[in-house]
Amino acid sequence: MSFKRDQLLLAGDTPGSTIELPFYRIGPPTAPEKVYLQAALHADEQPGTMLLHHLLPMLRQADEQELLRARFVVVPMANPMGMANLVHRSHIGRYDLNTGVNYNRQWPDLFAMVRSQLAGRLSENEAFNVSLIRRAVAQWIDTQQPRSAAEQLRLFLLREAHDAEFVLDLHCDSDSLPYIYTSPELMPELQDLSDWMGAAAVMTAADSGGGSFDEVLPLLYRRLAQANPGKPVPLASATATLEYRGQNDVFDQFGEQDALRLFGFLCGRGLIDADPGPVPAKSCEATPFEATEIIRAPRTGLVAYRVDLGQRVAKGQPVADLIAMDGPEAFIARTPIVAGTDGQVLTRALRKYATRGEGIMKIVGTAPLPQRKGGYLLED
Repeated sequence: MSFKRDQLLLAGDTPGSTIELPFYRIGPPTAPEKVYLQAALHADEQPGTMLLHHLLPMLRQADEQELLRARFVVVPMANPMGMANLVHRSHIGRYDLNTGVNYNRQWPDLFAMVRSQLAGRLSENEAFNVSLIRRAVAQWIDTQQPRSAAEQLRLFLLREAHDAEFVLDLHCDSDSLPYIYTSPELMPELQDLSDWMGAAAVMTAADSGGGSFDEVLPLLYRRLAQANPGKPVPLASATATLEYRGQNDVFDQFGEQDALRLFGFLCGRGLIDADPGPVPAKSCEATPFEATEIIRAPRTGLVAYRVDLGQRVAKGQPVADLIAMDGPEAFIARTPIVAGTDGQVLTRALRKYATRGEGIMKIVGTAPLPQRKGGYLLED
C-alpha cells in the first residue's frame, strides 16, 4: 500500500520567496501502468481541484484495499505561482503576470529536443521504442537548467507526466458544458472517457497551434513516427484536457459526481480492480476542432445572449446582441451576432462586457469551417 503526500519546493524569482507544490503518489510503485492527473494549470480554474479533492479519498481507500493496478500521480494545484496572481481581489490565473505568457501555451517541443538522440536507435519492437523515447525525454529534462520558477514548474510537471499511459489535464471554461480536447488518433479509444465524463463535445486536433500541455506528448510520438517510417511508434500516452463546466461551477455536488465518474472510467480500464457500475450511455461524437466556431465580438459592447448552453442553433441565427457602449446610439443600439455554423452552444462568456475581438461563445458543429483550417485554433 502506498498513499504518499509529497512536496516540491520551487525557488522563487524574487528575494526570500519559495513556492510549495504539494502532490500525491498513490498505488504500487512497481505497477506497469501510470496515471497522471493535474488540475488548475490555469490557476483560476478550480472545478478540477474540487474533483480531485473528492477523488483522493477514493484512491486512498482503493489503495488500502489493494485494488490499485496502476501508480497514480495527482497534482490538485498544478500552478501555485498562478494562485498568487491576485490584483485588487481579482484572480488572474491564466497568464504569467511577469511574461504575459498563458500558463498552458508554449510548452517545449520534445521532438526537437530528443530527435537527434534517437536517430537510428528505434527498433522493430514497439515496447522497446516507447521505453527508449521515455528515457531520452527524462534525460533531456534532467539536463535542463531552469532560469525561473515557471521553468522549474514546467520541467517538474513534464517529468511526472512523460512516462504515464494516461495524462489528464483538468480545466474549465468560462460558462460551459463539460467537454474534452484530445488528439484525433485517440478517438474512439477515449470514447469511454467521454461517456463517463458526460461530455457534451469532444474536439480533436493534431496541433491546435498553441503548444498546450495536453499536446506535448502526442506531438512527440506523432513526429517520431513520421520521421521513422516502418518503425512501430505508438501514441504511448493517452492525453486529454477535460473541461469541467465553467469557472463558477466549484460545488461539492459537481466535484463528487465528477470524481465518481472519473473513478468509474479508471475501474473500467482495469486501473482499479473494482466494479465501475453501469456504463454510461454514449455522450457525443468526436468532431474536429476546426468545426467549432469561436464567435468574437466585432466591437466593444455589452453582450446580451439569446441562446442557452446546450441549445442547437442554425447558421445565420442570431445568438446574441451587442449593445453599443459608444457612438451616436450608445446604450441604445443593439447589433445582432449570428451563428456561422449549425451546431450546439457549448460555452459562453461569464463577463458580459466584451472588448473587440474577444471570444464570447463557442458553437460546436460537425463540418470544418474554412476560416479555421490550418490556423490557430485556440481562443486564447
